[in-house]
Amino acid sequence: MAKKKRTEIVAGEVIEKPESQLKVMWDTLKKNKAALAGLVVIILLIFLAIFGDLLAPYDPEYSDMAHTFVKPCAEYWFGTDQLGRDIFSRVLSGTKVSLLVGLSAVAFSLVIGTILGSVAGYFGGKVDGFIMRCMDIMLSIPSILLAITLMAALGKGLDKAVIAIGTVSIPEYARIVRSSILSVKENDYVAAAKVIGNSDGRIIFRHILPNVVSSIVVRATLGISTAILDTAALGFLGMGVQPPMSEWGDMLGRARTYIFSAPYTLIFPGLAITLAVLAFNLFGDGLRDALDPKERV
Repeated sequence: MAKKKRTEIVAGEVIEKPESQLKVMWDTLKKNKAALAGLVVIILLIFLAIFGDLLAPYDPEYSDMAHTFVKPCAEYWFGTDQLGRDIFSRVLSGTKVSLLVGLSAVAFSLVIGTILGSVAGYFGGKVDGFIMRCMDIMLSIPSILLAITLMAALGKGLDKAVIAIGTVSIPEYARIVRSSILSVKENDYVAAAKVIGNSDGRIIFRHILPNVVSSIVVRATLGISTAILDTAALGFLGMGVQPPMSEWGDMLGRARTYIFSAPYTLIFPGLAITLAVLAFNLFGDGLRDALDPKERV
């Protein structure tokens, strides 16, 4: 069935009104089944992060040494670990921690990276050279190695993990914003804003950044998956979120000794990490296509 077009009668003439950009983007996103599947999983993860503690059948921090290494069964869906804690309850609790660290780290790196990239791209010259050389130095160091170094300096803890993971991603956002600003700052509307006396800050945040927000949003969506993976890596190494708080990477690290005797203690946290990272990657890829005018329906 043909889609009805929006029309409006002006001075006796029927004028077709263009569809909103949001609707066009949504139509494009709906055609990407993988992106929709990722979006569904993300919504489910957010739901579990909010209500996971209420849905958990047991206290994720409670140890029952009389029920250690119980295999998955009707009473313990995912089994129990070496301390008799219910793995299903701990996976649910770990959802909140992983999403919280991922979103917070991306927000931290996004804000600082956007500011640095905006300043570098708009002013150029020595300011641009100094900022981007600092970013190049950070990019020359493997991200996980830099995060481990920062964690060693800052100490262990949830807030420290957010700072460490967020810091290593700053150069990516700075480079994206800088390149986008370089391509739009010479446009006529920017020159007009300068002529009428707008300040540099107003020009950057009111006239330039809104035109480059699509690339930032896509990178931030994909960045959440990277942040979740880095959080798990730090937890696996014992440098991230600390017990008794549940976190998927920490669960993997503490259960790796039992990979042959009790493999289920690793399988379920590992599947949670894989599913979360895959969901954000699929949705980020679909969002990139939906925000690209060349790919829209």
